[in-house]
Amino acid sequence: MRYPIAIEPGSDTTAFGVVVPDLPGCFSAGDTLDEAVANAEEAAAVWIDSALDHDEAIPAPSSIEALRADPRFAGWIYAVVAIDPASLDDTSERVNITLPRRVLSRLDAMATAAGETRSGFIAKLTLGAKNAA
Repeated sequence: MRYPIAIEPGSDTTAFGVVVPDLPGCFSAGDTLDEAVANAEEAAAVWIDSALDHDEAIPAPSSIEALRADPRFAGWIYAVVAIDPASLDDTSERVNITLPRRVLSRLDAMATAAGETRSGFIAKLTLGAKNAA
């Protein structure tokens, strides 16, 4: 997916500000134009990941032409950020991991105590660690 972004020009003393209008509240900045675009791509990916975690709908991207027509962004620079479709995919995938038996035993005991399957427990740990970061 490609989301249009609006970039407020920076200067020697101010950063480039970036807004992703299709993702409410998603913004970023960077000291250089390249850094601003890269940071906006990361911000959009985090916004989408958080929305998925909260079972919220992901807005479809609009066009750059629609963004250019928006008077709020007159005089700004326009670009797009690409979001990897895999980051939107909640399809389960079977994986094979290797763990020492001692670790696997602890993992299974923790999953059982939490009332989870091994896979479900690993997924919850991963999502919890991401939210804590």
